[in-house]
Amino acid sequence: MSHDLTPEELEFLQSAFDDARNGDLEALVGKVDAGVPVNLTNSAGDTLLTLSAYHVQADLVRALLERGADHARVNDKGQTALAAAVFRQDRDIVTALLRAGADPDLGSRSAVAIATFFDLPDMLALLRS
Repeated sequence: MSHDLTPEELEFLQSAFDDARNGDLEALVGKVDAGVPVNLTNSAGDTLLTLSAYHVQADLVRALLERGADHARVNDKGQTALAAAVFRQDRDIVTALLRAGADPDLGSRSAVAIATFFDLPDMLALLRS
């Protein structure tokens, strides 16, 4: 069975990724609460959570986690939301993801690998705490 989306539907879904990048909490939470999948994934394997973490949108990260976002999703580059947060060196987001159960060693470019490669001892200590 084919589930082809209309250009309008595709644009609407694409706007959710823009909301994640831009930190538009009200818009993104509204879309998710209205039925957009919380684990919606783009063509690069990035989820709304991963994009929110990478673009340092702590409130969105927490809101997505509260709505069941899967922190264990690995994108096409082998990265998780936790790895993105470590790369951006955001303690709040790293802590929120760890509290939600995110695995620091998950993915070929795991949070631990990122912290080690980029010599981020504060992040490495946070991951191991």
